Amino acid sequence: MARRDFPRRSESGRSSSRRPRDPQEPSFVRRWLRRILIWGAALTLLGAMAVAVAVFVTERSLPSYERMKTTQTGQTIVVRASDGSEIVTLGPSYGRWVPYERIPQTLKDAMISVEDRRFREHWGVDPIGIVRSVMVRIQSGHWRQGGSTITQQLARNIFLNNSRTFDRKIREALLAMAIEQKFTKDQVLELYLNKVYFGGGAYGVDSAARKFFGHSGEQLTLAEAAIIAGLVKAPSHYSPTADAAAAVDRAKVVVQTMQEAGKITPAEAAATDFKTVKLAQEQGQNSARYFTDWVLPQLDLLLPENDQPIEVWTTLDPAAQHAATDAIQANVPKGAQGALVSLDRDGAVLAMVGGTDYVTSNYNRAVNAVRQPGSAWKLFVYLAALEAGYTPDAKVKDEPVTIDGWSPRNSGGTYAGEIDVRSAFAYSKNTVAAQLGNEVGFGAVAQMARRFGITTPINTLPSMVLGSSDVRVIDMVRAFAAVQAKGMAVTPYGIRKITSTEGEVLYSHRPDPAQQLVPNFVAAGITDLLQSAVSIGTGRAAQIGRPVAGKTGTTSSNKDGWFLGFSSGITTGVWMGRDDAHPVPGLQGGTAPARAFAAYMKIATAKRPPEKFDTDLKLPQWQLEPDDEVMQANPDGYFYADPDGNIVEPGAQNGAQNRAPAGDGALPGGEQGVPVPDGPPAAGDDFLSRATGKQADPAPRPRPKPAASPKPI
Repeated sequence: MARRDFPRRSESGRSSSRRPRDPQEPSFVRRWLRRILIWGAALTLLGAMAVAVAVFVTERSLPSYERMKTTQTGQTIVVRASDGSEIVTLGPSYGRWVPYERIPQTLKDAMISVEDRRFREHWGVDPIGIVRSVMVRIQSGHWRQGGSTITQQLARNIFLNNSRTFDRKIREALLAMAIEQKFTKDQVLELYLNKVYFGGGAYGVDSAARKFFGHSGEQLTLAEAAIIAGLVKAPSHYSPTADAAAAVDRAKVVVQTMQEAGKITPAEAAATDFKTVKLAQEQGQNSARYFTDWVLPQLDLLLPENDQPIEVWTTLDPAAQHAATDAIQANVPKGAQGALVSLDRDGAVLAMVGGTDYVTSNYNRAVNAVRQPGSAWKLFVYLAALEAGYTPDAKVKDEPVTIDGWSPRNSGGTYAGEIDVRSAFAYSKNTVAAQLGNEVGFGAVAQMARRFGITTPINTLPSMVLGSSDVRVIDMVRAFAAVQAKGMAVTPYGIRKITSTEGEVLYSHRPDPAQQLVPNFVAAGITDLLQSAVSIGTGRAAQIGRPVAGKTGTTSSNKDGWFLGFSSGITTGVWMGRDDAHPVPGLQGGTAPARAFAAYMKIATAKRPPEKFDTDLKLPQWQLEPDDEVMQANPDGYFYADPDGNIVEPGAQNGAQNRAPAGDGALPGGEQGVPVPDGPPAAGDDFLSRATGKQADPAPRPRPKPAASPKPI
């Protein structure tokens, strides 16, 4: 019988089917560990492949090195004075690009030591640095060290933002590895040092060096390099202009880190003296900002399509600007404001002050405010009279006069009787100005003001001869500058050129075509009068020890005080008054404004030779020897030259039919508060056309009484 094997029963009576355990067979745990390792390796391999593909795709999408150099956020505008010094920087400041080989080695070593000591070893992401950061986090309970490499910071600065999301960190790591694949370590460090933010709007080493130390980023000492390298961690906290002590403490940490990294010796670290570091003076928000507020809007017209960083080279003279600010602040009456504009002979704005303090009031009174000029307006009255045939030596009568119900009076209420035109102008005789304006025509005076650059509405009532029309300071200075230029038009400008940060010229100022506003003899005659006003008249306080020509202006109740004049090729206008147009006790054009003019011009003209004025009239033949045709001309008419030099006959350009009726009120105007009637604020285009002789007006006017009757040239 065959034998059958039955399962052996245990002592408990149960049979056992478990086979004996093979000592070589792995345990359950070990089997699962092996599976985990296999799957982990597979997943890691797949992840690595995915990362490699992502890095490859990202690398292919990265811009070129040259494109990355020019990539920036927002347009940077650096405004420079005439000597090249920086006035103000608007927008993020990137400075000049510093190539790798010209970046100071001390800065490279300092930045690598404090921000990414393993920069030369990792591939964009530093696992060891990440682990170290995590360990410090576990030990201290909070994050004290960042795991970001220099390359990651570069990726974040150029392509990402500073959000602390996990998604951003993943994209940052991918970008960093892609950057490392596409560019060399030196290129990465060059990009980083020219792109990283150092605070105060400064991006890049050159911008930071200029902002904090006042020189190029290529000239950094060890102490300066340590300060700049220490800024990256917290730019606002460690800024040397905000907290110098905190900046130095952080820089000492940087120096110690450099020593630990073997970049400097202990002796070099000990010899680092932060007391030798000289910080650049912080650019204030005062004075010159009035000028930049006027200049910068012009960029929309000069470079309408540009959005790249630019440098605007202006006409502003820093020494002149400083002198102008001091002159206004030192002389303006308490509670009043002041404005000053100064032009070079070609129209370049040398200085501009729009108020006593930009911080408290950024309203630019030099170019935006409109105020009555008082007797400074007589410039146009006498220009029209000289063009009509009067000379500085011609006789006039200072006596009471009434014109259409308006009776001007002189300051002090006295009258000199028969005097010459020169004296009448020098002592600002209101009655003479009124008579001259009436004789040559108020429309002729308005047209003369327009010709010389007055852009505001012009009142054509008789009172206009005493300055009842509002004007801008810069327009009045422009008019006086044209006189200084012997009757040639002068256009104020503030921008000489605009360049890219690499020096490419994008715009260059071109002077306007020459335009003769009045004949030479008229310019010489008015210069004679203006010089007399400073030498013997109301403008004596404006004397500066060299030839000066100018005119005072004071409105009723001392609400406005003006002085405008020129010397050695510089024309300057000063206005003072209250913004609310309330009276300022004691304010007259010949006092505070004239003193401010003198204080400024003494400095502005100091390096220029004195210039003698050309006051030789050289009268034209028709004025010296009138011929029979002129003597037989219509006695009710007179001739004068239009802006093109053509002799025209205005006729009764300001007859009753063209003049609005006088009101019952009073308009302020003239020296020391001369009451004048109300009327319309400005002349219309049709009226000005008639005033300049472009349209015939049959109404007759009284003939003027010049020294000799003029005739057409």
